[in-house]
Amino acid sequence: MKRFLERHSNRITGTLSGFDRVLFRGTLRSIVHVKGLEIFLYSQHVLFKDFGRYAEGLSQRIIEQAKSTASKLGRPYQYLWSSKASKEELALEIMERDGIKQGLIAVFACVEPCQSFDLRKDAATKHLKLISTERKCLHLYFYYLDREFGLMHVRLQTWLPFSIQVCLNGREWLAKQMDRAGITYTQRDNCFTHISDAPRAQKLMDRLTARNWRPFLDALAQKVNPWIHPRTGLDLHGYYWSVRQMEYATDVMFCSSASLAELYPLLLRHAMFQFGSEEVMRFLQRRTDKRFSGEVSSDLQRRVEGIRVKHRVEENSIKMYDKQGSVLRIETTINNPKRFKVRREGRRAGKLVMRWMDLRRGIADCRRRAELSAAANARYLDALAVVGLEIPSYRLLDRVSRQIRGKRHYRALRPISPEDASLFQLILHGEHSLQGFRNRDLRQALEPSNQKSSSARISRLLALLRAHKLIYKVFKTNYYRITRKGHQVMATALKFRQPDLALLAA
Repeated sequence: MKRFLERHSNRITGTLSGFDRVLFRGTLRSIVHVKGLEIFLYSQHVLFKDFGRYAEGLSQRIIEQAKSTASKLGRPYQYLWSSKASKEELALEIMERDGIKQGLIAVFACVEPCQSFDLRKDAATKHLKLISTERKCLHLYFYYLDREFGLMHVRLQTWLPFSIQVCLNGREWLAKQMDRAGITYTQRDNCFTHISDAPRAQKLMDRLTARNWRPFLDALAQKVNPWIHPRTGLDLHGYYWSVRQMEYATDVMFCSSASLAELYPLLLRHAMFQFGSEEVMRFLQRRTDKRFSGEVSSDLQRRVEGIRVKHRVEENSIKMYDKQGSVLRIETTINNPKRFKVRREGRRAGKLVMRWMDLRRGIADCRRRAELSAAANARYLDALAVVGLEIPSYRLLDRVSRQIRGKRHYRALRPISPEDASLFQLILHGEHSLQGFRNRDLRQALEPSNQKSSSARISRLLALLRAHKLIYKVFKTNYYRITRKGHQVMATALKFRQPDLALLAA
C-alpha cells in the first residue's frame, strides 16, 4: 500500500482501513441440531406429538414481547407482506418522520425462509421423528439508532431454534467516535470523503478490531428473545456468536473527484487485464500450486455509482470500486474462514501447544480476520502502484539499456527482446510475489531438462538483474525479490510486447 500512496501522494489526502458492514450470527447450540432439540424436549417433558403446539407457544411469547416493547416505547410494530421490501429505507423514513435520536426505531415482521425443524413419520418404525428442514417462518427485525453504532438492526427467527443476526457498520461507529474526539469529517453514505486528522481516526478505528464483542451482542439478544433468560427455566445456555460476513475496507481519499476520475479507468483496466489467477490468489493468501483445485474468477459490474471490479477465490473475494466520486475503496470479504490460518493453542499428542490452525467462524478470531483482510487490501494496492506512471517509458528503459562499468562489467539489458522478456515474465509471476524466488525456481521453469548446467547461467542472470537494481537478495536466504524499480521496468517492458502495432500507432 505504501508504494501506491507514495506514487499518488499529490492526489491523496488520507487513508482509512477498518470494518465496514459486519453481520454476526447467534446460534443456540444446545438446540440447533436434531439430537440437541430431542434432549431439550425431553427435559421439558414435551412429547413429539405435542411439538407443534409447544413450539407455537414459544413463538407467540417472542412476538407478544416484541409488540409490547414497541408499544411501551411508542414505536411502530409493522407487518410487511413482502420480504423483498427494503426495511432499512422504511426505518430511515420513520426515523426522520419521528425525529428519533436514539433507541428503538421500529419493529418489522415478515415471513422469510429459515432452517428449522419439523415432524415426519418414520416409514420403518411408524413413529414420529424430528428432522431438520428448510421452511418459512416469521422473522422480527428490530431497528435501532444505537449510541455507539448508529443505525443497526437485529433479526430474530421466531420459530425454533431462534437463530439471530446482528448487522452493524464500522464506519457509523467511527463517526460517533470522531464526534466525541472533536475530529471534523465529511461523511457520505457509509464512507468519509474527508477527515481532518486521518492518522488519529485510524487509531480510533483500530479499537474496533480489538473489541470484545460478546457483552454487546449478548445484551442485544436479551432485549429481543425472552427465552434465553435463566429465570425461564429453559436452560438454553445463551447464544454462540460467529461472523457470517465481515467486510474490511481500505478507503483512499483523493483531493477531488476529478483526480480519481482521471486515474480510476487505468486502475480498472490494469485490474481486469493484468491480474490473472495467480495474482488474485496471492492477494487472498492462497497457494498457486497443484494443491489448489478451486475456482478463481474476476468480473466487472457497472453500477449506478460507477464501475466495480470483483475477484473471487472460491467463497472469498476482494473488490475495488469508487465511492462518492473521490474515494477509492478496496474491500476484502471473508465468507469462508477455513481457507486461512491462525496461530493459537491446540492439542497435539494430548498436549496443548501453539500451532497454526484453521481460522474459526467464532468472534474469537475477529482480530485475525482483520489482519488478513488488511494485508490483502495492501497487497492489492501495491500491485496497482505501477498504474498511472507519469514517467515516460523511454526514461525507464533507457536506464537499463546501458552497460554497467565498475569493478565488474555487466551487459546492457534488452528489455523487449524475447529472451529478457521471458525472464521478466517468469519473475513477475504471482507465485513468487509472497516469498520471492530462487535460482532453482527459475531453472525448473526455463530449462527443466538440463538443470545442472543451467545453474551457473541462472546465477549470471540474477547477478545481471541485481547490478541493474531490478532485484535484491533477501538477507541470509537464497531468495530474491523484486525492487520498486524492477516492477516498473519489467512491467513496462512486457506491456510493450503485448499490444499490436495498430494499437500502438493509434
